[in-house]
Amino acid sequence: MSAGGPLSTDGLVQLLTADGQRTAHEQFDPYADHLTADDLRAMWRDMTLVRAFDKEATSLQRQGELGLWVQSWGQEGAQIGSGHALNGQDFVFPSYREHGVALTRGVDLVEVLRIFRGLQHGAWTPAEHHFHLYTLVIGSHALHATGYAMAMAKDGLVASGDPAKDGAVVAYFGDGATSQGDVAEALTFASVYDAPVVFFVQNNQYAISESATRQSRVPIADRGKGVGIPSVRVDGNDVIASHAVTRWALEHARSGQGPVLIEAFTYRMGAHTTSDDPTRYRPKAEEQLWAERDPIARLEAYLTSTGELSDDFRTEVEAEAKALGERTRTTVRAWTKPDTLGMFDHVYAEPHASVEAERAWFDRYQRSFADQEATR
Repeated sequence: MSAGGPLSTDGLVQLLTADGQRTAHEQFDPYADHLTADDLRAMWRDMTLVRAFDKEATSLQRQGELGLWVQSWGQEGAQIGSGHALNGQDFVFPSYREHGVALTRGVDLVEVLRIFRGLQHGAWTPAEHHFHLYTLVIGSHALHATGYAMAMAKDGLVASGDPAKDGAVVAYFGDGATSQGDVAEALTFASVYDAPVVFFVQNNQYAISESATRQSRVPIADRGKGVGIPSVRVDGNDVIASHAVTRWALEHARSGQGPVLIEAFTYRMGAHTTSDDPTRYRPKAEEQLWAERDPIARLEAYLTSTGELSDDFRTEVEAEAKALGERTRTTVRAWTKPDTLGMFDHVYAEPHASVEAERAWFDRYQRSFADQEATR
């Protein structure tokens, strides 16, 4: 790792070392001190469930039940830690790997798989969970998030002084997305308009096969500084630090002080997607290095050392993870081919003449094949 470069750990906020020892941080300790043993156990549980679900989804794709799968293996700490910092009125714009954040927002993880089965564009109601549908176009949702945040400010949902009313927006994306023009534009708009948005970059070290060292010569967090946005680098495999930094950033945004950029320094332990082969561009030694910094094992070590992780709780979570895996398999294999005309549903919130005309045309087109068959 080169000093000061993108892979440098310089300046990372860390509250839990790789071997599970609690450390102090003057600025961010106050944003983690409220966490109880129950809170930490809940985070450990959520990370464990997401990883179990992730492995099951990968197996289903290999069995031909899913067209594609995008793993979050290794990034659970950044996602669960930040997700637990959100309030109900905050709104999340995810990319396509935020399964852990989806869990914290009450989305049924099994329903996420409808997208990767090719059944729906999205299987949950964004307004219900304050969690937008997954975005497959790299970086485009950073602008959507900024616009939504600007609207929240216009509607008086920021800096009112009422903690039950004030909210903020979080946009999750990876290091590769920071090379996209949409993200650059979003950062500029957010800065100029003091939009209450937190840009949460999961720097998992690779944009598919392109190393972070070939994307930026400075830490990705410095992208925010270039447009006047406060920026923080956090150890993304430290769930406590990820929580504390995100909590601070959200309070900053909700109070009307404008946007924040967080670079969560983490690692994608699996492939970019199930169509990727990371052995072609990643050395085994690097994977082993990061395996020793596993976010779940780190929190587990801490809770074990403090006597807060009982065998009964472990057994309970293990059973819950097993049940989730079984429900995932059973549900996915029971899904049938949907009505093709369903692709025209929910394109717009209200009926649209052009969409209805296209639906009618496609319906006639499909029926024409049946008519031809009948005349033979």
